[in-house]
Amino acid sequence: MDSEFAKKLAHSTRTTIKTLWKNLPGFFGRDEMFAVSPSSFSPAIIYPSRSGQVKKPQLPRKFSVVRAGAKRILYGKDSREALQAGIDKLADAVSGTLGPRGRNVVLAEADTIKVINDGVTIAKSIELPDTIENAGATLIQEVAIKMNDSAGDGTTTAIILAREMIKAGSLAIAFGANAVSVKNGMNKTVKELVRVLNARSVPVKGKNDVKAVASISAGNDDFVGNLIAETVEKIGPDGVISIESSSSSETSVIVEEGMKFDKGYMSPHFITNQEKSTVEFEKAKILVTDQKITTAKELVPLLEKTSQLSVPLLIIAEDISAEVLEILVVNKKQGLINVAVVKCPGMLDGKKALLQDIALMTVADMTNDIKTGADYLSGDLGMSLMAATSDQLGVARRVVVTAKSTTIVADPSTKPEIQARIAQMKKDLAETDNSYLSRKISERIAKLTGGVAVIKVGGHTETELEDRKLRIEDAKNATFAAMREGIVPGGGAAYIHLLDEIPRIKKDLMEDSYEEIGADIVATALTAPAMAIATNAGVDGSVVVEKTRELEWRSGYNAMCGEYEDLLNAGIADPCRVSRFALQNAVSVAGIVLTTQAVLVEKIKQPKPAVPQVPGIPTT
Repeated sequence: MDSEFAKKLAHSTRTTIKTLWKNLPGFFGRDEMFAVSPSSFSPAIIYPSRSGQVKKPQLPRKFSVVRAGAKRILYGKDSREALQAGIDKLADAVSGTLGPRGRNVVLAEADTIKVINDGVTIAKSIELPDTIENAGATLIQEVAIKMNDSAGDGTTTAIILAREMIKAGSLAIAFGANAVSVKNGMNKTVKELVRVLNARSVPVKGKNDVKAVASISAGNDDFVGNLIAETVEKIGPDGVISIESSSSSETSVIVEEGMKFDKGYMSPHFITNQEKSTVEFEKAKILVTDQKITTAKELVPLLEKTSQLSVPLLIIAEDISAEVLEILVVNKKQGLINVAVVKCPGMLDGKKALLQDIALMTVADMTNDIKTGADYLSGDLGMSLMAATSDQLGVARRVVVTAKSTTIVADPSTKPEIQARIAQMKKDLAETDNSYLSRKISERIAKLTGGVAVIKVGGHTETELEDRKLRIEDAKNATFAAMREGIVPGGGAAYIHLLDEIPRIKKDLMEDSYEEIGADIVATALTAPAMAIATNAGVDGSVVVEKTRELEWRSGYNAMCGEYEDLLNAGIADPCRVSRFALQNAVSVAGIVLTTQAVLVEKIKQPKPAVPQVPGIPTT
């Protein structure tokens, strides 16, 4: 070898090794050092050190290449067909539950057996052995999850709509339609149909309408319909319904003081109920402040005190730094504290007033059995978080935090203070001429007046209890959705009547023939929910669709009695909010699948065949 070349090669090798050594911490990750807070005898609060102390990485003796697992790849038509197979399997399991004649599904998990009729619960429980088919099922699970998060009901309808859009769209693309143009046509069509739905919805007028919506959503369960209607009548449209298990077989309703506001947890790591993706606390301490928490030192005394007392802590603050949030998550995972953080609701002056109401809604245990509202730790008043004591924390009987909202069920002892606050706000409302202030005060009064209705659900068996809780949950969500945006004819009739809009949409909104195909695909899907309901009732779905199209907007097929009638008068109604979200979520996922060109999944390794045992020769 040329000596000059050998020198250059040696120099290059030394340089490469030095560079590699210098960058080893980046390759192998920073080694976190943990410090323990110098406190008393309480469980320590741990947090990542920011002192820059990092353990020096050890140079491995031998480098090895880590290869990703082998991938199974399908393209174009094959990929969509494989996804469709998974979608069909999930949709078939769910669609049988739709309508008044729908059936139940038995769900076997570990050592438990559940009999359920809830679309999202069934969908989330399905996992298919084929990885590509399972990818298709997972996409449709997203439809159910989005529906549950946005509307709280209608998951089965959304899944059926999505399946039909994907099936019809895949067929069109297989015959040469442009996938992107088809997707655009579908989106335009759904957007216009949602506008029509909103325009034709009918406001909920009274207890009978509430009962109708709740009963239909609960699978034509009149008991649940009456229960929800009576509960809403007690708490009003601004009230909150909380669902709990009863210790007896009876189902009852208790109206308590409480409040709900539209701010959810800042990190999913705070979740305590993984099945519902919620934070649920009993007898929780509550910190209420309009200040931003920037350092862990501000919270350590309160965290250690709540840790000593073994009680959960809800922090309501203006904001919290990423560092402090990380510390709280670490300690939560370590099991040292049970905590959740939500941001302050409201804006500007309305925010401060709302925080004062929240503080009033909680109680603080003081000496001599005197109970008062929690201290509102306002930065404007110079109230330091570091100087705060556990006596300034409020206490709530129950707290439920979702990704988007927080519900506080107050202690009964707060009722006199709450009533006094409401009386004062009504006096302020009567004296003000400012329309903005009047609206804000009215909103605060509504939040404090509504309260929280706790439905304690009973059942003779665990299976009956879980099924009834799911039905009541669906009925509750559908009822509030109906009160927000009105109702439309149920039984899939509203979708069938929307077919009359398709020719106009194709003429006015579509830019080419492929987009018109997209409109036709949506039209095909619109008939699917009614056909599924008819099939489950033992009736020819195509006949139901044709006869319903001949009727006016309010009329359709009542699968319970087998008659064609005015569905709204008969109490067969769906919330407009649920119907529109089902269309929007379905077309969203359908568009993703139809524009998919390839699917890559991990290739499953086949197990090696067992070595046969030879007599007389021991196996090792």
